[in-house]
Amino acid sequence: MFTKKSSQEFTVVLIYVDDMVITGSNAAAVSALKQHLSSPFHMKDLGHLRYFLGLEVSHTLAGIFLCQKKYAQDLLKDTKMDHCRALKVPLTPNLKLLYNTGQPLNNPNIFRRIVGKLTYLSITRPDISFAVQFLSQFMSCPTDAHLKEAFHVFRYLRATAEHGVLFSKDSTFQLRAFCDSDWGSCPNSRKSVTGYAILLGKSLISWRSKKQGVVSRSTAEGEYRTIAVTWCELTWFLALLKDLNVQPTLLVQLYCDNQAALHILHNPVFHERTKHIEVDCHYVRDKFKAGHICPCYVSSKDQLADLFTKVVSAGQYLHFLHKLGVVSSCQPPA
Repeated sequence: MFTKKSSQEFTVVLIYVDDMVITGSNAAAVSALKQHLSSPFHMKDLGHLRYFLGLEVSHTLAGIFLCQKKYAQDLLKDTKMDHCRALKVPLTPNLKLLYNTGQPLNNPNIFRRIVGKLTYLSITRPDISFAVQFLSQFMSCPTDAHLKEAFHVFRYLRATAEHGVLFSKDSTFQLRAFCDSDWGSCPNSRKSVTGYAILLGKSLISWRSKKQGVVSRSTAEGEYRTIAVTWCELTWFLALLKDLNVQPTLLVQLYCDNQAALHILHNPVFHERTKHIEVDCHYVRDKFKAGHICPCYVSSKDQLADLFTKVVSAGQYLHFLHKLGVVSSCQPPA
């Protein structure tokens, strides 16, 4: 980086970087860039990307597989949970924890460090996103009950340390999104949880689990806010794909399991009960009228976004993970 001080004087600031990833579709251009950078900087080409900041990259016959197996195993060893009993789901089913449940921890930093490390692990582990979101709301004053649930996540990681996300080589350039809202599920604030999963073909490229900022007065309102948030993320991806000279083959399909929210989307008349969500209504409806979005109904049993809004049964969990391309490094799909 060069900073100009005067017409005759320049200051050169060199920034040392341990690792740098260079990618592109033009091999000649990538090679030219590496040669250009190797002139002013001391560089060593490590070849194809295999390991970067805790992320493990595997090139398989099925596609590119991302995981954090070593990071997860090190986390289990650091907390002495590497030989614990394994569990099938990351949180206790039907769990309802309050802020004051249990006794406050003498050293709350233990809980905060655990949640912080789990947050980084969720980069390639969408299956623990809801659990991390759930535990994060107790960071200010954690109790032994909250810490117990954090260790429940570790018991789940004990069985799934090798899980990661597969970017299939057979994926098409068709964007699909599944969005859902668990209305009033937070017992502390009665706010809803937004969850979405965005796929490019068969590959999961974005997901989210987050508590909404306001209290929704109906399931339709909670779902509509989720649709608006999901479309904001889709808009960003459409712009990114455009920069990469990639054009989606069809309209973006947005799957929602709430009929009322879909009816509001199709109905140009805003009823009295929807005035308080008018901004989100106008935003999403304008995109629908412009032909950018294709809203579709999906049954609750096939709503993949449920993985990011609630704790589901073990059987449903495995079904959703398979659909989202969350697999084990030992058994990548053919």
